[in-house]
Amino acid sequence: MDLSQALEIGRNAFWMALSTGAPILLIGLGVGLCISLFQAVTQLQEQTLTFVPKIMAMVIAAAFFIPWIAQRMISYAQEMLGSQPWPM
Repeated sequence: MDLSQALEIGRNAFWMALSTGAPILLIGLGVGLCISLFQAVTQLQEQTLTFVPKIMAMVIAAAFFIPWIAQRMISYAQEMLGSQPWPM
């Protein structure tokens, strides 16, 4: 394996991690933004008000996106393990 192949594998792994984690993180960001806007409008600065809904939304999003994430990870693993012969 030369340097260009190693860089390509690293780049693919980075994009896989980014694309599988992005939906859950974006939902957490959206919920956090809505809660922050609500807190700014009502001037209610309770710390638990930010964490609990954000965590709940991310858990629900994770439960919803798990089949899609698992399918992408399985296909990526099959591609990585099947694309190159292992040295003997």
